[in-house]
Amino acid sequence: MKDKNTMENENVMANENIMKNKNIRKNKNSLGSVLYKIMSASKWMIFLTVLIITGTIATALFPPLVLERIVNSLTAQQQIPLYLALTYLGLLAISGLLESGQNVMITKFGQRVTHSLRSEMCAKLKRLPSAYFSQNEPGIITSRFVNDVDVVDSLFTNGIISMFADACKVISILVVIFYKSTGLGIIIILITPLLFAMTRLFQKRTLKAQLVNRVAVGKVNNHVPETIRNIRMIRTLFRQKYMEQKYDDYIEESYQAMDKSNLYDSIYSPIVIFISSCVIAVMMICAAMGGEIQQFFGITVGTAVAIIAYVSKVFEPLESIGMEIQNIQSAVAGVKRINEFLQEPEREETDSSIAKDIKKFTINTESNSCICFDHVGFSYDNDNIVLSDLRFTVESGESVTLVGRTGAGKSTIFRLLMGLYCPNEGRILVNGIDAAKIPDDQKRKLFGYVEQSFHMVSGTVAEQISLFDPSIGRNQVEAAARLVGLHESIMELTDGYDTPAEKISFSQGQLQLLSIARAVVAAPKILLLDEITANLDSDTERRILDALDRATQGRTVLSISHRFHEHTQNQRTIQIVNPSRGI
Repeated sequence: MKDKNTMENENVMANENIMKNKNIRKNKNSLGSVLYKIMSASKWMIFLTVLIITGTIATALFPPLVLERIVNSLTAQQQIPLYLALTYLGLLAISGLLESGQNVMITKFGQRVTHSLRSEMCAKLKRLPSAYFSQNEPGIITSRFVNDVDVVDSLFTNGIISMFADACKVISILVVIFYKSTGLGIIIILITPLLFAMTRLFQKRTLKAQLVNRVAVGKVNNHVPETIRNIRMIRTLFRQKYMEQKYDDYIEESYQAMDKSNLYDSIYSPIVIFISSCVIAVMMICAAMGGEIQQFFGITVGTAVAIIAYVSKVFEPLESIGMEIQNIQSAVAGVKRINEFLQEPEREETDSSIAKDIKKFTINTESNSCICFDHVGFSYDNDNIVLSDLRFTVESGESVTLVGRTGAGKSTIFRLLMGLYCPNEGRILVNGIDAAKIPDDQKRKLFGYVEQSFHMVSGTVAEQISLFDPSIGRNQVEAAARLVGLHESIMELTDGYDTPAEKISFSQGQLQLLSIARAVVAAPKILLLDEITANLDSDTERRILDALDRATQGRTVLSISHRFHEHTQNQRTIQIVNPSRGI
């Protein structure tokens, strides 16, 4: 048998390996690292996209040059060669095809980013501690997966990549304009600071409006499911008008923010069009004047036609850049929220890659204790203490009932025991192992949890029991149903165990039996019962208790009761007192 020092050293080494693996996962949790991984896996798509964008920009430069030669031939009363007309039409067709291809590639790349990002966020979701879900409303979390990821898609499809392509197009056109007319090139350079200052103003105003809209959308997404979930209480207390008014307020807040954003967008486009018209007018007036100014702006008729085409091509992408800036600013709010989500602290857990370290924890064979709360202190918000210096043990095979007033912390004890939360002080051991470090894939074989009410999932009756666990076969599902006395009721359904859950019409007592079957199907060693007969009539309660008598055989049982008299002679009772309430 190992001595005490060897056991302690093994436990310390295992803890260090667990924390090392945890820190590696945490360092990778950022939006930048996720995007880098996506881009590394999409090198060929990025290369092809850049190639098509380059071809689009190049082919867009040639049609005005060909048009210049055609117009000059007409003004010189020369016959236009057929190949020149065909070249002009061909370049326009090729330019249109490449631009369509550019849009397709940008869209496909954005879709890949969106899919990969949502996958990473889903993987992150299961690594978050329970405290995150209690501190953040479901609608807020849903908004990050739906709205915020959608704006990240816009960041690529209608933002960064499109703006890069438009910027390259503007630069290449400016080079040609300088070559054709130095004066016009200087004019465009002079108005660039004006356009830049105006763009920055619109950026700031748009970002502020988008941030307000993001917050309002999150409130709306949370308000709707909250109202539906509590609709019975709302109707009972006649609070429908209040909930409607709150919903209207959130919608109005979102609409006002979107109106501001749309206002800036609607103003920006006319300003750009007006400036482009003024530049063309100045160029034509200066070119028609005599002396040195005419030489500075002097151009042929064909060149004038080409330059007018180029000027419109300059301001067209500039106008698009203004819209793309709005998309980028809108995405910035979503990017910040997603990055905050990915950087949320993760719960201490072990996965398959470090499960071997868990095995190094040595079970204390000197005691028969199965569960040990050793000077445990806990608070959800660091202000209101829920548990303080809690000490108790549960022997293997023992049945223990936790009793106490509402809010005393009985359900919190279950959450701590299953590793959903970590204690602020002390430690919780299950067979000598820290409860928070038990691998997730082992927890169902260790704990069976029966709640006050049954939570149905989308699937068949069999899947309500197995919860889609591939290690649980049909024989185990039926054995669990027989154990709780529900097999005959299930077989009376249209498709038996394969009946879709939404088509069953079980009573509350039958649903509670289904919950017990779900808890025991994996043959757990410890059964946790959370006030499961509180809302049942006496006959149904007796049926549930009979099923529990069969389900608890050979297991360690820890149950919760609000009433002091609800325990049998074979059960030990532990009274839980909330130190912050003094009860």
